[in-house]
Amino acid sequence: MKALILVDLQNDFMPGGALAVPDGNAVIPVANRLMPHFDLVVATQDWHPANHGSFASQYADHQPGDEITLNGLPQILWPDHCIQNTTGAAFVEGLDTSRFDRVFTKGTNREIDSYSGFFDNAWRRSTELDEFLRERGILDVFVMGLATDYCVKFTALDAVKLGFQTHLISDGCRGVDLNPGDCRRAVHTMQAQGVHLLDSGDVA
Repeated sequence: MKALILVDLQNDFMPGGALAVPDGNAVIPVANRLMPHFDLVVATQDWHPANHGSFASQYADHQPGDEITLNGLPQILWPDHCIQNTTGAAFVEGLDTSRFDRVFTKGTNREIDSYSGFFDNAWRRSTELDEFLRERGILDVFVMGLATDYCVKFTALDAVKLGFQTHLISDGCRGVDLNPGDCRRAVHTMQAQGVHLLDSGDVA
């Protein structure tokens, strides 16, 4: 049994969005093409309160891209994005959400960020994605979405830690590259931890 995990395919991460990932819209056709090939399709959704602690707007003396300590963890500050019940937090128009078996929200606690679809950044709280997959007999997970160097990376790394055979669909991902080379380093880190790299054509 295999599951496709679609990471944060939301308006604010698309070109023109509040936290745009370059070429992020290119992954939508890949997602639509692949969904019919899986036993289970789940999606993660960044779902922040308007005063989230990862937003640079919450600090008078900081800008997006600065790093602070939030709840004991290093935290990059971002523009306000994916605020609950806003258009920016909605899934992209044209994404076939009818094929989703379930959506898992993350980043709902203002005191801690959640890059991974499985846990917050300190592993203090689970989204219940792990339990959902295990209850349905999923052994292999295939991860794609936005952004390669943050939410995709940490979702894939947590999947490996949890014992799933984990695969990264490389052409179904795009990254932020806040620092040049971040995406490349993220892929290398995932591979070093046991994530298998493949192309969407290998799946379909």
